[in-house]
Amino acid sequence: MNPTIKDVAEKAGVSLSTVSLVINRKKNVSEETTRKVQQAIVDLNYHPRRLAQGLASRRTGNIGFILSDDHFSRAEPFYTKIFLGCEFEARNHNYYILLTTVQDKFTSKSIPRFLPEKNVDGIIVAGKVPAAFLDSIRDYQLPLLFIDYLPLKDIGKYSAVLIDNEDGALQAVNHLIKAGHRHIAFIGGDIKHPSIRSRLEGYKQAFKKSNLPLKDQLIICDEPYTAAIDGYNAMCKLLHRTDEFSAIFAANDAMAFGCLTCLREKKYQVPAHVSLVGFDDVDVATQMEPHLTTIRVNKEEIGAIAVKHIVDMIVNEKKTVGKIYVPVELIVRNSTISRSNK
Repeated sequence: MNPTIKDVAEKAGVSLSTVSLVINRKKNVSEETTRKVQQAIVDLNYHPRRLAQGLASRRTGNIGFILSDDHFSRAEPFYTKIFLGCEFEARNHNYYILLTTVQDKFTSKSIPRFLPEKNVDGIIVAGKVPAAFLDSIRDYQLPLLFIDYLPLKDIGKYSAVLIDNEDGALQAVNHLIKAGHRHIAFIGGDIKHPSIRSRLEGYKQAFKKSNLPLKDQLIICDEPYTAAIDGYNAMCKLLHRTDEFSAIFAANDAMAFGCLTCLREKKYQVPAHVSLVGFDDVDVATQMEPHLTTIRVNKEEIGAIAVKHIVDMIVNEKKTVGKIYVPVELIVRNSTISRSNK
C-alpha cells in the first residue's frame, strides 16, 4: 500500500497542513520542522500526487521550454545542452519541462498546446523566435524568461539569461592579436540577433583597445542564420571580396565549421594559412581536424540558472526584470597559430 500524506505527518509528528506547506515549498515553516518532514518523505518513499498539489496551489508543476525548429537539431547542439541543464535543475524544484519548437513562419494556429490548455506555470524562450510568436504568448500573462536572446522592443520589460558575448569576442580576437595577427575577419549571421551584434561589438572593441585599424571589408554579417551552411556561404563571400587576412573569428562554432569547409575547397590550410576561432565550444569542436580554438560557454549552467530564476518568479508571484550574464572562457586548441610560426 502506498504511503499517504497522513503517514508522513504521523512519522514527522506534525499536522497535515505542515506537511502540505513543506511539499509546496512555503517559507513559513522552521528549518528543523522542514527537515523532519523531508526525512519522513524519504523514509516512507512518499510521492505527492501532482494533481492534488496542483489543485491546492493552482499550479501545474510544468515549465514550457520553447525554441525555433532551426535551433533544435543534431547539427546545432548548443540549445540541446541548455535544455538538458533546464531539465536536470527542474528536478530539484519538483518541476517538469515541456519542450516544443516553433516554425519561422509562425501562425496563430501553431501556438503550443500547453498555452491555451493552461498547462504551464511559466515559459522559457531559448534563442531567437518569430516576433509574431512572442506577440501571441504575451497575452497569457505568464512568467516569461529569455535565454540567449532578448527582443529589442522588450529590453527593460523581461528577464534574460545571457552569455557574456562581448567579453567572449574580446577574448577571442585578443588571442589572435597576441599571436601576431593584424588582419582578422569576422564571420557572422543575422546582425539583428543580440548575440551576434554583441560578438561583433567585442570584435571591434579588441581592435580599438589594441589601437589597430578596423577594416569593414573583413566583416561579413549578412547571412540569415548561424548554421554551418551560413558560415560556408559567408566565407566564400569573403574570399571573393579579398584574401588579405590571416585569421577569422566566426560568430559560433557551426559557422566556423562552414568556414573550414570553404577554406579547404579553396586550398587554404588551417592553421598554416589561416587561423580560425569559433564560439560556443560544442562537442564537435574537438572532433574536427584541426581541433577548434573557441570560446567555451557553460550551456548546462545557463539552463540551470534559467530554471532557478523562473521558479523564483513562479513561487513568489513576482515579475522580475533584469539580465543575468554568464561568463565565458577562451579554449585554445590547434586551429590557431602564431604568425611567427608560419
